Amino acid sequence: MFEHALIIRSDSKVSDLIEHNPKLLLMLEHWNIPLGLHEKSVEQLCQEFEIESKLFLAVANLYLDIIPDTSQVSNINDIVHVLTFLENSHKHYINEKFPLLSSYITDISDINKHPETELLNRFYNDYLEEVTEHLKYENTIVFPYVMSLLTQNGPSDKVSGEHYSMADYSSHHDDIEEKLADLKNLLIRYLPPDKDMQYRRRLLLTLYELEFDLHIHSLIEEIILIPIVERLEHSIKV
Repeated sequence: MFEHALIIRSDSKVSDLIEHNPKLLLMLEHWNIPLGLHEKSVEQLCQEFEIESKLFLAVANLYLDIIPDTSQVSNINDIVHVLTFLENSHKHYINEKFPLLSSYITDISDINKHPETELLNRFYNDYLEEVTEHLKYENTIVFPYVMSLLTQNGPSDKVSGEHYSMADYSSHHDDIEEKLADLKNLLIRYLPPDKDMQYRRRLLLTLYELEFDLHIHSLIEEIILIPIVERLEHSIKV
């Protein structure tokens, strides 16, 4: 049995890490790193995919609830890899997780005719609208703004003709995890059972998976992306 690892190191074998914590599979997917890992260490994998090992380790250890020192992940060159991770996270939510959740909600609604089921639908639709709007904001405003800073030669902070900065993003960066807790509570505590146990279990497990990944997603934005981009903004101001 794989011995519990308190921290992921550069010489850790990636295949062993996956066996110990399968949630790291999504981390690899968000960075477009395929399986077929053989005996590669973290350092070897980072060299192959041109990702700074400090960034990889910082993100990987977030999956163990280990918060990195921001000085470990302050390299402006890391921004592109951070954006790749976050953009692929969005695709995962939109193309996989949300359709799956919607299908489970439909399954439960078809079976369970209690009035609380309508409340479940309303909670879910409200959540889906809010989180979709949040992801759209990041995709159309935040990420293009960050890329414009990386590619420009002078200090310009215009996005769609409007003055913008990471301070605006920080204030807009609402917690989108709260409504997930409402959904889980409704399913676990309040929705009467009606031959829907299997569907409810599938829905709950998917909600827990989404909640965990969204938490990692938010930490990466708050601990890594925002501080690095604020440094970049400061460096190009006239």
